[in-house]
Parts: sequence; structure tokens; C-alpha cells
Amino acid sequence: MASEPRLADDKGRSWIIDVVERITAVIQAIAQPSVTQFALRFGLAVPFWRSGVNKWDGFLQLNDVAVFLFSSEFQLHLPGGPYPFPAPAVIAFASGSAEILLPILLVLGLFSRFAALGLLIMTIVIQLTVPSGWPIHVTWAAMALGIMAWGPGRLSVDQWLERLTSRLARDAS
Repeated sequence: MASEPRLADDKGRSWIIDVVERITAVIQAIAQPSVTQFALRFGLAVPFWRSGVNKWDGFLQLNDVAVFLFSSEFQLHLPGGPYPFPAPAVIAFASGSAEILLPILLVLGLFSRFAALGLLIMTIVIQLTVPSGWPIHVTWAAMALGIMAWGPGRLSVDQWLERLTSRLARDAS
């Protein structure tokens, strides 16, 4: 019987596999799921927070520029359009409020999946408003979907509340 040809000797392959496994272990140690999920939450929150802060002059005081943008500049690029936003002052207020509240919830990890869903919906509307911004919008959508799928991670108020309610339920029974 003929033996199969070898591509490399066992020692050479073993050494390469050892190096790859060590590098993989270092990468996994750096990118812990809880740290990764926090980074996703924080990374998604920042651009929305920055946009939201620019829409306000004070507490519940929307600035004129925000209303102007939604009434004159921003338009929805839908088939047969573009179309102006309906009720621009209301949309500007809702957008500005969501851009402040949802990022706070995300960074805290409180109602994280809900906050990510809200920012995903906003991302879709932003994409319809600024179609040329799709490279960054797809990144926001991917982050929101990741948070929605895998949750906020261990570094979150959601996880703390889940552990607390589990403990209370266990103690009550």
C-alpha cells in the first residue's frame, strides 16, 4: 500500500497550530463578550447622542435649526419622492428626544433591546433621508441588530435586574 503524501512534517504543523491557538486565546481574552457588547452599545449610542445634543437649546427647548432642518432641508427619499416630513416640529421633537433618551438607555444597558430597536428604526428613517450615507448607516444597523440579538451583556443594568429578579423569585418559592 502506498502512503499518502505529507504536506509538512508533524512538528512543523504542531508548532503552527500552537502559535495560532495562543494568538486566538489572546484575542479571545481581549474581546470578552461582555466588553464587546458594551462597546457595541457605546459605539451605537455616541453618534445619536451627539446629534441629539445639537437639537436642543435647553430642557425641552428644541432649537430653531432642528425644526428648520425637518421642515425645509430633510426629505424622505421614497418611490415617487422625495417627500417632506409630515409635522416637522413634532418629528424634530420626537427625534431629538429619542436621540437623547435611547443612547442613555444603551450606555446604561437598561431596556437595551428596546433602545437598540428604536435606534434601528431611526437609522432606517435616516437612510431614507440621506441615502448617500449608507456606509455608516449599515454599520449602525449592524450594531443595533447585534444588541437586539445578543442582548446588552453582563456589564448592564438589564443583567443586574435579571439576576435580582431571579434571586427574589427563587427566595419567594
